[in-house]
Amino acid sequence: MRIGFFGGSFDPPHLGHLAVGRAAAAACSLDRILFCPTAYQPLKPDGAIAPFEDRLAMVSLLCDLQPTNAASRFVASSLDAPLPDHAPNYTVNTLAVLRSTISPGDRIYVIVGADAFLDLRRWRSPNALLNLADWIVVSRPGFSLQQLEALSLTPAQLSRVHLLDGIHELASATDIRTLLSTGSDCAGLLPPSILDHIRAHHLYGT
Repeated sequence: MRIGFFGGSFDPPHLGHLAVGRAAAAACSLDRILFCPTAYQPLKPDGAIAPFEDRLAMVSLLCDLQPTNAASRFVASSLDAPLPDHAPNYTVNTLAVLRSTISPGDRIYVIVGADAFLDLRRWRSPNALLNLADWIVVSRPGFSLQQLEALSLTPAQLSRVHLLDGIHELASATDIRTLLSTGSDCAGLLPPSILDHIRAHHLYGT
């Protein structure tokens, strides 16, 4: 199987995340994508605004929008759930756990934005990360493989990097939180099911 790992804050998850998942699934023939909210991101010390449990519930609602007969199955995953003593969730550890739960012949594809990928040398054990999985890098206008030279990738590592072009970012989660705090229903940005969850649990100032 080809298994996608889509981590991040998902604070909140929105239709842009769904578009990225669908494009990645189509580009790399993924059988399944795990949407994994991260409890505590090491490089974001301020953390997420919504509790992990709410973000996981909203990701599940987002995955429900994927048709059951679609070629790729979307699954909300708690792989990056809170650790004891609020320890940070390091992706290298999460991928190692994922690898231990799947078949030896299965391939992992990490879905990540171009800016985050260019910052990979600040992540814990970057070389181990590059060897644990393929990487689907969501590109932006003007981005090219030449910009990856700063990462000093080996030819083998570079061969496992796949650029995903043509994704139009509807809005960022930060923008959506701002809109929600003003009473907007974020039509076209959030599915109604997630908006209902946000309002029912009074998240983001609603």
